[in-house]
Amino acid sequence: MKFAYRFSNLLGTVYRRGNLNFTCDGNSVISPVGNRVTIFDLKNNKSDTLPLATRYNIKCVGLSPDGRLAIIVDEGGAALLVSLVCRSVLHHYHFKGSVHSVSFSPDGRKFVITKGNLAQMYHAPGKKREFNAFVLDKTYFGPYDETTCIDWTDDSRCFVVGSKDMSTWVFGAERWDNLIYYALGGHKDAIVACFFESNSLDLYSLSQDGALCVWQCDTPPEGLRLKAPTGWKADLLQREEAEAEEEEEGQREITIRGKATPAEEEKKGKVKYSRLAKYFFNKEGDFNSVTAAAYHKKIRLLVTGFASGIFHLHELPEFNLIHSLSISDQRITSVAINSSGDWIAFGCSGLGQLLVWEWQSESYVLKQQGHFNSMVSLAYSPDGQYIVTGGDDGKVKVWNTLSGFCFITFTEHSSGVTGVAFTATGFVIVTSSLDGTVRAFDLHRYRNFRTFTSPRPTQFSCVAVDSSGEIISAGAQDSFEIFVWSMQTGRLLDVLSGHEGPISGLCFNPMKSILASASWDKTVRLWDMFDSWRTKETLTLTSDALAVTFRPDGAELAVATLNSQITFWDPENAIQTGSIEGRHDLKTGRKELDKITAKHSAKGKAFTTLCYSADGQSILAGGMSRFVCLYHVREQILVKRFELSCNLSLDAMEEFLNRRKMTEFGNLALIDQDAGEEDGVAIPLPGVKKGDMSSRHFKPEIRVTSLRFSPTGRCWAATSTEGLLIFSLDAQMLFDPYELDTSITPGRVREALHQQEFTRAILMAFRLNEKKLVQEVLEAVPREDIEVVSASLPELYVEKALEFLASSFEVSRHLEFYLIWTQKLLMSHGQKLKPSAGRLLPAVQFLQKSLQRHLDDLAKLCDWNRYNLRYALAISKQQGVKRPLDLPGVEDDGGASDEDSLHLLGGAGDEPTATAAPDCLG
Repeated sequence: MKFAYRFSNLLGTVYRRGNLNFTCDGNSVISPVGNRVTIFDLKNNKSDTLPLATRYNIKCVGLSPDGRLAIIVDEGGAALLVSLVCRSVLHHYHFKGSVHSVSFSPDGRKFVITKGNLAQMYHAPGKKREFNAFVLDKTYFGPYDETTCIDWTDDSRCFVVGSKDMSTWVFGAERWDNLIYYALGGHKDAIVACFFESNSLDLYSLSQDGALCVWQCDTPPEGLRLKAPTGWKADLLQREEAEAEEEEEGQREITIRGKATPAEEEKKGKVKYSRLAKYFFNKEGDFNSVTAAAYHKKIRLLVTGFASGIFHLHELPEFNLIHSLSISDQRITSVAINSSGDWIAFGCSGLGQLLVWEWQSESYVLKQQGHFNSMVSLAYSPDGQYIVTGGDDGKVKVWNTLSGFCFITFTEHSSGVTGVAFTATGFVIVTSSLDGTVRAFDLHRYRNFRTFTSPRPTQFSCVAVDSSGEIISAGAQDSFEIFVWSMQTGRLLDVLSGHEGPISGLCFNPMKSILASASWDKTVRLWDMFDSWRTKETLTLTSDALAVTFRPDGAELAVATLNSQITFWDPENAIQTGSIEGRHDLKTGRKELDKITAKHSAKGKAFTTLCYSADGQSILAGGMSRFVCLYHVREQILVKRFELSCNLSLDAMEEFLNRRKMTEFGNLALIDQDAGEEDGVAIPLPGVKKGDMSSRHFKPEIRVTSLRFSPTGRCWAATSTEGLLIFSLDAQMLFDPYELDTSITPGRVREALHQQEFTRAILMAFRLNEKKLVQEVLEAVPREDIEVVSASLPELYVEKALEFLASSFEVSRHLEFYLIWTQKLLMSHGQKLKPSAGRLLPAVQFLQKSLQRHLDDLAKLCDWNRYNLRYALAISKQQGVKRPLDLPGVEDDGGASDEDSLHLLGGAGDEPTATAAPDCLG
């Protein structure tokens, strides 16, 4: 088994904080999610997370006008220059301070950042290779308080900056003679946004108290004059220009200091602004603060988001209200409009919501929301297409692994969900909750069709479903009992007693109806479901059991205990076969308020979740740490350690605390420095781990709550504080030959193909294991020879061929050709492959997942075409029929005409689909 798993996608969280951006074509939204960036492709219905991460949560993202580059800045002021084309980091830079916003000029030559009470303009990174991609050009002073927003004129000559000191400043990007800086007042609260009009220096400024000022400029953009240097400055400038031609990096930083009230003689001959109008969003008596805004210059559309979750659409400059809607009960943090002005994106950081609204048709293009609190459990569907997650917020969400979107949310639970499981069919989800119920959900009709309860109210901590899907069992946290129900009838079959502590985990044997239950009473009990529900065996452990899982073939049992050990047992003979000491592999961090070091606190940490790989050779383990460990079961060694997050905005990330935070009065982390701000960081209540119940914010602690391998064996998923992370095999840049010798080369393979020795060519291509070469060889085999060639393949290479076919179905257009290959291989070798079914199971499930996806897509397309054809036939038959005139007051004629149309539709084809055609007409 290969271990080259790499981070591939982030599900479960769609937006945290920061500004949203649309790509240049307007079809994708770029959303900051914690310390990562996710791109939501709205046209193709896919989400993709870039394979990069910042050290802290992302605060702002600036997109270049051509859409090729992005500058991503985190809370600490560290910036990444990212290529969105090749999805990689080009340059690292630190702005040495907290950056509030970043914006590229429309011509792409400069970009401005707002930091503290100043604005800095940099030369934008070019397309050539540079040692230092960020060169500071000018620093602009003027505002007294923090700067909040930026906007550029269309010709990139000027930019405007808003500030928390209620002032708006217009700065010249060049050394203009009649506009160096200009300060605008007129507001009574902090500036939220400011926008220039298209091809004009006229601008709008918007403050937090809901006031909009319209400013008119007496000079057009063409009226700006370049300042001509005189005297010794001219000589110096000429010398500088000569040096700049020889060495382009020889540019010096220029500082521009603005005054809020310049002298009268300074105003003469300069650009002048006057206020045309002032509008108010709030009616009398209302107070609703503006939190975000966006403006589309071409169609003059202003979108404003408020703290109450309402947004307004206004047409400027007349300030006509077009639309108003409440989309959330939390504050809208970010607003963005796409290039065509049709779609508006909203981000709500309080709920983790991302919405894309088409304002003309008044419909949602995208509506996604993650779990409000942390995710606790996850499960893969049997074909690996879907993942179900349960959270502390009581919601159960189902995610599509191909698109990355959540397509259904179940909200029936009234308390935190503790366990989720799929049945063997893949169409039923079973969940347990602290509200005292176990619920079964149907994925066909999206409804809760069974609710299982216990005779006495109890909190369920885990749930398990047997391989037939007929028996449901759940473990109680407070009564120490295991409850068993029938899926068919919903009746309670039995209550299994015997444990003396809370039940921490349940797992059914995949091959037999044996249930393993782990408890805090330092035992694992095996129950035989058919033999009067008696305890078959009791496995005594050295410490409290936290998790239990069976190997996919049911021949081995793994248990994680509180002393950081993983023990392996033979369930048939009840003997221990091995153990792994994992305390030093967890690598726990030190929390900011911990009195003891990470090394000592690690003694109390353990693995809380276990999962076998699809082939049963390896086991994944995770717990109160940012690391997930992959162990080889037979050798009992650590194979690889995966780091789930490098986000220092989470607690317990660093092994050693920063000495500068330790003062003679105590730890600086105890002081809530940002208590005055709305999104400040505050101290959690003592002992709170899953979410602070007070009104204050806190730093969530990094932990892994659940791990699952995909049935296809090609990826695994982990629920953590960051969200649902998916790691998959990266086979693109991997050269992994099989039994290679010097005689096997691409030239020899093509030579065998030329001589029409197809079997030899296929064997050589698989030994070389180059994907493109294997594809070339398989596609060169004539259709009529496939049966003979597939029958002559050795058994060892059939598995490799099936794996290749499964991966090819996802990208190739030759659907029928590959289906013939699959059919002939399975028909020829089916009986021989049966004994090694356990080893082949991941490859077959991967194949089934690919085929099922094509089946679903084609079925939808065929149904749609069939209904369209029926509709066209019905219309064509009605063209020659004269309808009687409908007289007012006569109702019988209307009914007869409806019957006629139904008869016409019925004559268009066979019976079963005739009833579906009127729905299309309706």
